[in-house]
Amino acid sequence: MSNSEPIAKTLQPAKILVINVSRIGDTLAATPAIDRLHSRWPEAEITVVGGRRRIEVMENLAGIAKVRSASKWSAPLRGRLGRKPYDLALVYHYDEPLVRYALRIARRVVAFRQKNPDINRRLFVCVEPDAYPTVHFTEHFLRLPAALGLTGNDGRIRYRCRPEETAAAEARLQSLGFAEKRPLIGLQIASFPTKSYRDWPEDAFVALARRILARWPDAGFLIYGGPQEKPRTLRLAAQMGAHAAHLGGELTLRQTAALMSLTDLYVGVDTGPTHLMSSFDIPIIGLYHPRHPASVYGPKDHPLNFSIDHPHRDDLGGEPRPMGDISVQSVFEQVEKALGARGYH
Repeated sequence: MSNSEPIAKTLQPAKILVINVSRIGDTLAATPAIDRLHSRWPEAEITVVGGRRRIEVMENLAGIAKVRSASKWSAPLRGRLGRKPYDLALVYHYDEPLVRYALRIARRVVAFRQKNPDINRRLFVCVEPDAYPTVHFTEHFLRLPAALGLTGNDGRIRYRCRPEETAAAEARLQSLGFAEKRPLIGLQIASFPTKSYRDWPEDAFVALARRILARWPDAGFLIYGGPQEKPRTLRLAAQMGAHAAHLGGELTLRQTAALMSLTDLYVGVDTGPTHLMSSFDIPIIGLYHPRHPASVYGPKDHPLNFSIDHPHRDDLGGEPRPMGDISVQSVFEQVEKALGARGYH
């Protein structure tokens, strides 16, 4: 079927499936698209299938009835009973086993054009790939609902803490002795290993923290991170002493998000937790490499976005430019503006 605005008017799906097996950032990037589906069909039951370690970020979001985990390896074993319980499915990325799985269990499937012509012929709507990643990555995910005629301007990432998670985070801050430290600032110092060129230097984070403490002596820092960067986050915490709480490798994504929601400011490199933080109306300073600029990967439609792009364009054919080219002074100036928006002067 061809892409056209009236398509959505002909549909009244009772059950919708969204398959998005990917990293944290891309998992979250689909939330504006899911919200658009929910806004159009508020009575529909929406199920989201994602990666096992990431799908929890979709829990408790408006409009999502169920979340499940899957992978391109498990998908070929599923949905072989001949039933099609879903009226409509949207499949992201280009993993053919996941698209085949959707075709087995949904009456209509929307996906980007695949390499296999046979699959493309079976799609309800076959969406041509766009210039991704030259468009913002949430806009890329919005292409699938847009192909059904569901349009709008809001590309803001969604996430919602549960009340009990927020209460547990408050108790954790109390036990750490950080409930009264203000401003309270979250730090994410590392991306994932294959994109380590996006990391701002450790000594730059140390210098920034010292400048913040010279201005706000009662400040506290929450240091986030996973097991892989734990040696680095421990070194940073050691240099900041009693002003830092080391949380790297100790918390689930949802526990980390609940703590993020209680802070005054976030400073971090371009990675999954930064996308997670962008869902809160709290000042955010993302640090972006020229290969992954803020215009593509930065907070979208965020009211308190103070992010910084690398000062130089990158030569994609050469060695990546060092993130140390972003000066401590330029980041501190954004910290002053961001904390000023929270009433710290």
